[in-house]
Amino acid sequence: MKFRRKHKFAAEVATSSLNDIMFFLLLFFLIISTVANPNVIKLLLPKAASSQQLSKKQVTLSVDGQKQYFIDKTPIAPENLEMELKSVLKDVAEPTIVVRVDKTLAVQDLVDVLQTGAKLNIKMVMATSK
Repeated sequence: MKFRRKHKFAAEVATSSLNDIMFFLLLFFLIISTVANPNVIKLLLPKAASSQQLSKKQVTLSVDGQKQYFIDKTPIAPENLEMELKSVLKDVAEPTIVVRVDKTLAVQDLVDVLQTGAKLNIKMVMATSK
């Protein structure tokens, strides 16, 4: 009795390295997607012969531990704060005030100063130390 062997060639695909390749591709695209910022709009702006600088006058408003108010080292009365700020910033297009408040004062003192700035539509930035 003679047995016949099947001599068919079966094609095989080695998939052992596909896991590594897919892992590296996934890692690559995750890193690239965090680096790329999709919210950026790149524009080429037109050029002008002359440029205009906006005058941004920066005023410092300081309040010390005894609740004494100073505008650029000039002492003022707390009840005259709004009037003094109006007069100092009357010609400025975008007024900015750096507020320096002593850390021993209550939060309410800072809020009172910020409310005065909000009433006058003044941008107020609080100065802090490291």
